[in-house]
Amino acid sequence: MMHRRTILKTGVAALGVAALGRSALAGEAAVFAPKPGAWRSFEIRTRIELAPSKGISRVWVPTPSFAADDWTKPGETRIEGNAAKADLVAGPVGMAVAEWKEGAEQPRIEVVSRVSTRDRDVSSADGADALSGADREKYLAATRLIPTDGIVARTAANIVGSETDDRAKAKAIYEWVVQNTHRDAKVRGCGLGDIATMLESGNLGGKCADINALYVGLARAAGLPARDVYGIRVAPSRFGYKSLGANSETITKSQHCRAEVWLDGAGWFPVDPADVRKVALEEPPANLSLDDPKVTAARAALFGSWETNWLAYNDAHDVKLPGSQAAPLGFFMYPQAETVAGLLDCLDPDSFKYAITAREVTA
Repeated sequence: MMHRRTILKTGVAALGVAALGRSALAGEAAVFAPKPGAWRSFEIRTRIELAPSKGISRVWVPTPSFAADDWTKPGETRIEGNAAKADLVAGPVGMAVAEWKEGAEQPRIEVVSRVSTRDRDVSSADGADALSGADREKYLAATRLIPTDGIVARTAANIVGSETDDRAKAKAIYEWVVQNTHRDAKVRGCGLGDIATMLESGNLGGKCADINALYVGLARAAGLPARDVYGIRVAPSRFGYKSLGANSETITKSQHCRAEVWLDGAGWFPVDPADVRKVALEEPPANLSLDDPKVTAARAALFGSWETNWLAYNDAHDVKLPGSQAAPLGFFMYPQAETVAGLLDCLDPDSFKYAITAREVTA
């Protein structure tokens, strides 16, 4: 078996560690106010072990490839393991790709990435560069699971009404999504993001890939460029929100996607209605009302700011895994594996064993 080590450098990350802020104490007013500050750097490690297979086995692992100078800078990624072939794919959808020949006894791979990030607050930003024509077209386009016509277009038109100001449109859609959706704990993983089915059925329950995709689709249908950003939580919240952080080094089930909408003058404007609904359902003591102080604080902050105890992988939809026989994925946020039987269920630890860990680093 061949030992393979591959390194890709996507830029030198600015390093820095922000001191942990004081958590909100019981009885105090809820505080949730992310502001740009010192950069923090994290190392994320994905370990995968596959069962022996009669045919070729392949693995695809998302790596941080989404870059924005003001809040996220991907660093180095390396691959280790016993794959016959292992490569790093750069570009808009970064990934590690590995392949084992027929008869490999214990396929294994470890993918280690670094990324630097810091909190965002663009709620009062002004003076951003214009969005290019190509990007405007890309981020207004429909995808397989996010159509912009039919019921999506009708719903968006009803929400924004006669409003002509883009920021007011974006805020109206945000408030509508927060008010009308709910987090459904029974949904597997982060959900599917099939927004037409959500609207047609009237069941607006789901998780982040559903609720934030609904925001993106409604924004695009209203003429606002928007995108989902797929990633994973890597650290606890510094504002005392247990539901909005990774509360241990093991982050195998901490995937989370967010959303951005383009506003001329402000640039890419962060929103996260799904996390408002997560706070309402999960923040202790749980099942909070929308007028609970913790929920209202999150609702105000998550229109225009993010706490980046979270890292971004990509903003891609309809992702075709290179070398796979499977249909394109709606999005790429989980490790994927394929054998002669087809894609393994990335949400079933009995058939596909992997572990993801994260730690903050200083160098």
